[in-house]
Amino acid sequence: MKSEKHTGPFILTIETATAIGSVALFSGEYLLGSIQIRKGQSHARLLTPMIQTLLRDLGLTPANLDAVAVAKGPGSYTGLRVGVSTAKGLCMAIDKPVLSISSLESLAWQVDELAQSIDAWVCPMIDARRMEVYCAIYDSQIANKGPVHAKIIEEEAFEDILSERKMIFVGDGVAKTADILGKNPNAILLPGTLSSATGMGKAIYQKFQREEFEDLTTFEPFYLKEFRATKAKNPLLGK
Repeated sequence: MKSEKHTGPFILTIETATAIGSVALFSGEYLLGSIQIRKGQSHARLLTPMIQTLLRDLGLTPANLDAVAVAKGPGSYTGLRVGVSTAKGLCMAIDKPVLSISSLESLAWQVDELAQSIDAWVCPMIDARRMEVYCAIYDSQIANKGPVHAKIIEEEAFEDILSERKMIFVGDGVAKTADILGKNPNAILLPGTLSSATGMGKAIYQKFQREEFEDLTTFEPFYLKEFRATKAKNPLLGK
């Protein structure tokens, strides 16, 4: 694939909300390439080399970028800090805007074609540890239908929606809920579809066109649950 055939805008997307870290480069909505790794607790060490490799392989440099987009959360505290810090630092260095998207909305966009084809709603789920998942609800056009929750999935969960329509459950939080949700014939479980920067293209391009940019000085991750700071060093900040 020759990136010179595409005139942009070139938008780099970053997803680090879960144990999977990924970067992708889009020309408008068109995916030019991506890199993904699955090594827990390694985002701080590997994210910048992944970005450098992706751009080099596509014959581009950071200066060619028109914007950088990042999944802002909810998800892993450490992963979100690394992703947002990297996106902000890169944008400051090249004087380009930063965009963001909910980690759950990004995940929902990965199954938008399936949702539309069967007229199903989508519930993306990210593992929140213990018995909780981070989740939200979107219709078949990936329009938000309710707030983000940290939710313990019980027998009656989503009963009102599943009684009326099909719903696709997608993400790494689905596995822990399969025994409960799998009993409902309207529940479609896709635990193998995981968070990826490749799912951000459509929504981020629309945000870019509307100039829905974040403020580089105040933009922070969306943790949802209270963040408990530790004394661990942040390798990106050197402290």
